[in-house]
Amino acid sequence: MYQDKVAHELANENFKKARLKDIFFKFFNIFTPENYRLLSFDEVRKLLKPENTRYEGLKAVPVKLIIGSEGRYKDFNKAFLPRYDFLKSRWAGIDSAHLKDIILPPVKLYEIGGVYFVSDGNHRISVAKNEGREYIDAEITSLKSKIKLRPGITTEEIKEEIIKYEKKEFFKNKDIREIIDRDKVDFTVVGSYRETLEHIDVHKYFINLDKKEEISYSEAVRSWYNTLFMPIYNTILEEKLLQRFPGRTEADLYVWIINHWGYLKKKYGPNFSLKKAAKDYSERFGKNFWEQLFGGLKKIFRIK
Repeated sequence: MYQDKVAHELANENFKKARLKDIFFKFFNIFTPENYRLLSFDEVRKLLKPENTRYEGLKAVPVKLIIGSEGRYKDFNKAFLPRYDFLKSRWAGIDSAHLKDIILPPVKLYEIGGVYFVSDGNHRISVAKNEGREYIDAEITSLKSKIKLRPGITTEEIKEEIIKYEKKEFFKNKDIREIIDRDKVDFTVVGSYRETLEHIDVHKYFINLDKKEEISYSEAVRSWYNTLFMPIYNTILEEKLLQRFPGRTEADLYVWIINHWGYLKKKYGPNFSLKKAAKDYSERFGKNFWEQLFGGLKKIFRIK
């Protein structure tokens, strides 16, 4: 156990070292800013849409499984190193308390997808990680999620996991699985499979307006696939529209184009052609080579 003065000096020195580590950490991740930023709990919660919340009580939690924060995610980096000098007083005070063997109250964490986010105690987590501690006492509130997370995961990787899950759920439907080509309906945007189901339901509704007997879901899926999805899909290939939307798929453009087509038909009349709608969308929202290059460079150097 250290005396007050010695503990204070050591804690201040430890903070300087932690800040220096942050500078190097930021430099080495300059081209991969997602690997530098600490995850925001609110952002992750909105993506995962947990089903319910339950208080779990006090537990010893592996520090390596704490990957984000509810309110201070901008003050610390992904390794929970302090990003700003104004954090020194609180950070060094906690480190000094540890050096003097003073027991601090447990932190408060949210558990979701098998990992943890800080509700209260960000500085204590930062100090614990800096000291190399393996466990920390915490009060846990658990949020149920079907998506499993892991240490080091980025926001984009979380989105990818959600999309994989959504695709799996989408193709559980026998009619969809037997009629739709799995490789063609492949999205990069969260929620697109749910939106596609809505498209099928709306398509089924309008077909049934002219029928005495309601058509089956299988017939609706087949009709939607052959008269809406595939024509748009083929237009995207023929016009090489994906070149203006790097990283996206034909299915992504299908959703955006069909929504845009609906807007154009309201504006110019019901006879506005699908092909013209696809070209119009590409010209309005697509990017040429130089726009893509400038946008990519801007994204790389936008660490905040």
